[in-house]
Amino acid sequence: MSGRVDVVVVGAGPAGSSAALRLARAGARVVVLDRQRFPRDKPCGGGLTIRATRVLPVDVSPVVEDAIDRLDLRLRFDRVTRHAFERPIALMTQRRRLDAYLLERAGGAGADVRDGVRVRDVELGPAGAVVALDGGERLTASVVLGADGANGISARALGLGADRLHGVALEGNAPMTPEREALHRSRVTLEMATVPGGYGWVFPKADHVNVGVGGWASEGPRLREHLARLCAAHGVDPSELTAVRGHRLPLRRRWGGIARGRAAVVGDAAGLIDPLSGDGMFEAFISSEIAAACALDVLAGRAADMAPYAGRLRRTMAGHAATAWAARAALERAPGITWRVMRADVSRRFLAGRLSSRPHEHGLLLAGGLERAARRVLGAGAT
Repeated sequence: MSGRVDVVVVGAGPAGSSAALRLARAGARVVVLDRQRFPRDKPCGGGLTIRATRVLPVDVSPVVEDAIDRLDLRLRFDRVTRHAFERPIALMTQRRRLDAYLLERAGGAGADVRDGVRVRDVELGPAGAVVALDGGERLTASVVLGADGANGISARALGLGADRLHGVALEGNAPMTPEREALHRSRVTLEMATVPGGYGWVFPKADHVNVGVGGWASEGPRLREHLARLCAAHGVDPSELTAVRGHRLPLRRRWGGIARGRAAVVGDAAGLIDPLSGDGMFEAFISSEIAAACALDVLAGRAADMAPYAGRLRRTMAGHAATAWAARAALERAPGITWRVMRADVSRRFLAGRLSSRPHEHGLLLAGGLERAARRVLGAGAT
């Protein structure tokens, strides 16, 4: 497929591939581009909340390595609250497997998949966009979706998604020994009040545990120190770690600036990281679902451009994001009190609901006020 198409999706991660899959299933002529060859690895804890799987357009059981029904919340590597759930709240996978699987499904639905292709520029016009590729090829599309992450070209070229904060994370993998199997299988451990602006984690996979830390961008120079403390607390020798890598976590400052003309950005390219958990998978799937629906409206003549995308995304996610900012502020400013609150059974039920259900729409003024208040409490790093 070349020349004129309906939609070009730049980036074949979870947001891009799931958008391409939805569009192809609806009959759109869609091209999905990525500069990497798949399968390829990606720094990410690899956790899929059940709410994320409810948004996905496909069953991901072929790439699931563990189902999580237990959660340990530890305060400063010491006191622990253990929650057990009646059914799984999250699934564990690896991005190398998940992303390749989603891209394969998009191709199977009819999308023209082109990995190993670099996008040089995206030029937006009144009737769509022209996407320039290495080698001189140019694709003309009625709609373009930028899904190439925090450091991709699409958001910069389109002048979108620039108003963002950034967190940072560092992670690595340790072999799954019998002792770790007994401790961590089907259990996620979160270490609270250990990294300013974030936390540490231990995620079980089929043959290893993923250990990592994340926090404010200012913690970047200290991430290796934070990771070493996390490893010591869980009996992991840092020399055991493989695939140690860091990455930035983009967080939007406002809901605007994610659509212009017949273009929009989704997932990390739009700064849609959860401010509490650092999870971006659920946000990637929600934003790609809404963006694909808006693109189909444009193609069918029901809408002139992608402007409705920002409003629909905000109505869907504003309340969810506001409560995440509020929880982050409580954890940052009063970790001991927050940890005690999270011991209660009502907190367990709240967590189960939040991790398993699609968000409910809240009043935008209320949600906006709560988010602004939480950011003020957190200070300059969050504003």
